[in-house]
Amino acid sequence: MAIREDVLVVGGGIAGATAALAAAETGAQVRLISHKKSTLRQASGLIDLLGAVVEDDPASEPSGPVADPFEAVDRLPGAHPYNVVGVEGIREGLRIFDGAVGDAYAGAHTDRNALVLTHGGTVKPTARYPESVAPGLASVEEKTLLVGFAGLTDFDATAAAAHLDATGVPFDVDGATVSFPVEFRDDALTTRLAKALDTDESNARERLAEAVDDHLDGHERVGFPAMLGDDERREVRAELEDRLGAAVFEIPTGPPSLLGLRLEDLLFDALDEAGVRIASGNPAVGYETDGGRIESVLVDRRGSEVPYSADEFVLATGGLVGKGIDSDRESVTEPIFGCHVPHPEDRYDWSYPEAFGAHAFARFGVVPDDDLRPTDASGEAEFANLRAAGGVLGGADTAREKSAAGVSLATGAYAGRRAGENATGETAVEEATR
Repeated sequence: MAIREDVLVVGGGIAGATAALAAAETGAQVRLISHKKSTLRQASGLIDLLGAVVEDDPASEPSGPVADPFEAVDRLPGAHPYNVVGVEGIREGLRIFDGAVGDAYAGAHTDRNALVLTHGGTVKPTARYPESVAPGLASVEEKTLLVGFAGLTDFDATAAAAHLDATGVPFDVDGATVSFPVEFRDDALTTRLAKALDTDESNARERLAEAVDDHLDGHERVGFPAMLGDDERREVRAELEDRLGAAVFEIPTGPPSLLGLRLEDLLFDALDEAGVRIASGNPAVGYETDGGRIESVLVDRRGSEVPYSADEFVLATGGLVGKGIDSDRESVTEPIFGCHVPHPEDRYDWSYPEAFGAHAFARFGVVPDDDLRPTDASGEAEFANLRAAGGVLGGADTAREKSAAGVSLATGAYAGRRAGENATGETAVEEATR
């Protein structure tokens, strides 16, 4: 027997979570299904709206950094997803995000991007950032010490400090490498080190502060790779600040990204609170239709195809990295619904000679109509009750323009709200005032 909802969201990343939360606000009964863990464990945990503008011309260089992403939206190419949802759609996505994460993130006080230090020794424009990152913003002119750990290859504090200094940041910055106070194998994950600080294993917090104190030398703030605890992260930072007499902040790192994992937890806690049903661990493999509308999504459970039925559907499975868009040597496809993904016939035209150039594959994705419904080759909606959100949408080079999370939030909020309204016959405003 089919499981039926008002709205079914396929995909468990930022776009899927936002779509589910937006749909739930309309009073719709919502289910989110996802196969594997989201790509947030590979993400920085930062919420980038727009850090640079990338033109359609493949030879053009990104123009940036963008100070105010809202003012720069009208400079984007016409096919960009932001041009479907508009500035108000972006603000709506941020509203849902801010409500989901609460005081765990900063940046909501302004429309302007903040400049966050990265583990590579650069600064990155971003709109929302974890509160543990906030004391390390590049706009704060305080003498800064970056601390790395011996054996941890993800972050070279000395190299990062030298790179930052060369970029001309308005503060003195130095780097130091210390031994982590608890001995682990060289290939130990950062999550294991974070747990050691959570539990204060072997008096780890005091010993770490003592090791750093030898290098402090008047520095007003100290940046560590983002691994200063997990469940007890605020307590860990507070104790280190007290022992060092300096502000302590975290620097986003590569996978497994603790900041990304924390964000995933925050979003799924918000989904639980909103009453969204969640089914994970099994892949969506197909669909059933009835008269041009999707009737159900088929989920593979140990070889059996189980139908999940709904009135409205949101596709939020990600792009090429998240496997929401697939490719072989001949073609590029959307694997669940078979939606049209335009691409050059010649595979050699999918990329650009320069390693960091404007690769065509970076913009691959389904093409939405003005209601975010994926369209076929003739420009008609593939299905009347399917909308797409996030990385599965084409038209944006989100890596170069630093907009991936923003596109996910804005399109997720729009797609989820429209799906919920269509399923329930009510707008979110009407539901809120009943």
